[in-house]
Amino acid sequence: MNKVALITGAARGIGLATAKKFLSEGWRVVLLDIDGDKLSSAYDAINDPENTLAIVCDVSMPDQVSDAINQIIEKFERIDALVNNAGIAVFKSVMETTFEEWSRILAVNLSGSFICTQACVPSMIAVGGGSIVNITSISGTRASLLRVAYGTSKAALIHLTKQQAAELGNQGIRVNGVSPGPVETAMAKQVHTPDIRADYHNAIPLNRYGTEKELAEAVYFLSSDKASYINGEILNVDGGFAATGIGLPSLRRTD
Repeated sequence: MNKVALITGAARGIGLATAKKFLSEGWRVVLLDIDGDKLSSAYDAINDPENTLAIVCDVSMPDQVSDAINQIIEKFERIDALVNNAGIAVFKSVMETTFEEWSRILAVNLSGSFICTQACVPSMIAVGGGSIVNITSISGTRASLLRVAYGTSKAALIHLTKQQAAELGNQGIRVNGVSPGPVETAMAKQVHTPDIRADYHNAIPLNRYGTEKELAEAVYFLSSDKASYINGEILNVDGGFAATGIGLPSLRRTD
């Protein structure tokens, strides 16, 4: 196989797990991330320079994305799959979130996916089609506390996914979303206190957080030929969380 997958936010977490999954299936992989140090460490740990390429890039900057695409084409000559995983979050209330924070979150989480998709589509068309997977979130389908910017950005990304699927499908490009529930990532470990974790466990039918590897499996499936007639879908990978409900009562207590 000589197919090439581009994964944004690939220096850690779900992005890195996804990169490793594609490599294990015989794909060549491009890792994009804004954090040069962590990206370099991930690239060195993978230790497969023939089949990987690491590029420091801010996905919200069109010029940087364009330069990255040129580097990819120069080395691998094609792009078959794009995983728009890069994302950031600020956990603040409506009134505490600054306009700068709001703008930056939408720039990365929403505009970044728009920019990267536009940049990759010509290369996908040149090889007869491809697949795009946007990493959305359950926060984009149901409101929760302290997620005014993050949740809004993911809600918009869900609709962008469907819009892209409608417009790119007849060019042989499928666009789908993977919507993670609570996942054991570095971000979750940093911001989810024991009582918040207990609340989530109580509301998830599988009674546990997901793993980065489980998310990577779903992303790869949607990118593969096994999902060749799946387009415009949002796949919840959440242990059943979206089918139930959570109020995070620990965040509402005032005593």
